[in-house]
Amino acid sequence: MAALQRDYEQRTEAQRAEVRRHNAGIAEVTEGVRRGDPDSVVEYFSAALYSSTAWPERFPRQAAAAFDSAARQLVLDWELPGYEVVPEAKSVRYVPAQDEDKESARPVTQRRGLYREVLAQSLLLVLHQLFAADEYGILDSVALNGFVDAHNPATGRRTHIFLATVMAQRAAFTGLHLEQVDAVSCLTGALRGQLASRPDQLASVRPGRRPQDVGNHVVTHGGDDEPDLYDMDPIAFESLVADLFRAMGMQAVTTQRSNDGGVDVDALDPTPIRGGKIVVQVKRYRSTVPPTAVRDLYGTVQDVGANKGVLVTTAGFGPGSHAFARGKPLELISGGELVDLLHRHGLRGRLGEGGRPTPAQPSPSSPATASDNHNVLGMTWSGSVALDVCALVCRGNRVLSEDHFVFFNNPQTPDGSVRAVPAAAPDKAALHVSFDALPEAADRFVLVAAVDPEANPGADLSGFTDACIRLLDPAMTELGRLEVSDGRSGETALVLGSFRRRPSGDWDFVLGGKGYTGGLEQLVQEYGVEVD
Repeated sequence: MAALQRDYEQRTEAQRAEVRRHNAGIAEVTEGVRRGDPDSVVEYFSAALYSSTAWPERFPRQAAAAFDSAARQLVLDWELPGYEVVPEAKSVRYVPAQDEDKESARPVTQRRGLYREVLAQSLLLVLHQLFAADEYGILDSVALNGFVDAHNPATGRRTHIFLATVMAQRAAFTGLHLEQVDAVSCLTGALRGQLASRPDQLASVRPGRRPQDVGNHVVTHGGDDEPDLYDMDPIAFESLVADLFRAMGMQAVTTQRSNDGGVDVDALDPTPIRGGKIVVQVKRYRSTVPPTAVRDLYGTVQDVGANKGVLVTTAGFGPGSHAFARGKPLELISGGELVDLLHRHGLRGRLGEGGRPTPAQPSPSSPATASDNHNVLGMTWSGSVALDVCALVCRGNRVLSEDHFVFFNNPQTPDGSVRAVPAAAPDKAALHVSFDALPEAADRFVLVAAVDPEANPGADLSGFTDACIRLLDPAMTELGRLEVSDGRSGETALVLGSFRRRPSGDWDFVLGGKGYTGGLEQLVQEYGVEVD
């Protein structure tokens, strides 16, 4: 009881310390806002916009802002949705006789009018959220420019085209009854703003005051060009991840650089039931994130009492990481998935040239080399039945070639990415696999087991029980166990499971279980191996 009491007190004190650190960060920003510190003011009001749940999910969120402390004015460029946000179809009607849907086109003038309404409502919403968030009376006015990120019809170059601009005084704006106004009339009349008459044709307006005119630091979320996430400053990368969580409707702040307990971003999901405290770690790696990072994150989740842990990286995760995370309150976001999330929520980012992940290479943060980046799959089971454990490197359900079928007569693939190795207790069979080195065409790595007819003539898989695949790192440390199905009477071959390449490039395990009465010969024929 004394030991349990000490453990409880240590955990609760760690949680209290985490709360104190979080509150200290909030207090620091709040005090900066009260003083009128430009960076704090911009951070505070940017967070207010990005944490809003009023925006439709696919609306862009690119912005640049600066604060003029002398004029007490926030100057903001805010991205607006493109013309395609208004559907071309006015209605859809099903025609039973032809068994097809018939669309009625929306008149061009109506579509243009609706688009101008969307633009005006967007600017009014930005102004409303900024003034509503100003608890300290810092803002006397807001200079707001709305733009679309599009190809200039005159030059063909992608640029910011400004479709609306307004300078709103607090007194004038707070006196409006927004629930009663016509958005276009309010913006261009009561607030004396400008709105393009032909926004569908990208007819621009002259923007008012721009953030770069203020003369101090301009904070940009997104930007004209896709920033290379590999080359970002680590603190800027953490801030971008915090922006992403805010854009997804959560509250998020970056932690202080010291005593952060391994947490880079603190997030709070306000969603009932499934929401709660989230701790986020970011790893700006080029090589595969080691499973130890995932284990460390899980320890942090337990220590601080969080509902979930999220590990975000510019690289990817190996099977060991996914095996450990399975069934735990952990989420792994690889580089490709991160870029997709950024784009879906109006933020910018790419991975190397062309926006794709660059080949793995050593880095100061991840010292492992490509040759070290392999796993050993150890097979263990109960029962005395003698088995051959084999592997197929496949695309879909077809082996790449007969040389990519690893078995007793072909102990390795041509490139050596898969090879049979001697098993060490408690394993009865083992395979060496370099997942990152598997052929680009491969998207499945299938593990199978079959009765050895010479060692056990007439035997079946009924004695194949309590089986699992032990996932080991290069030092033969166990990273996780993948349970597989027991064998069944009459069957002599069994698909244990397959590692499948996810769109992110990671490999994850999918349980098998399909059995065959015709042994290994019948099984491999189904995967396209010709048997003489």
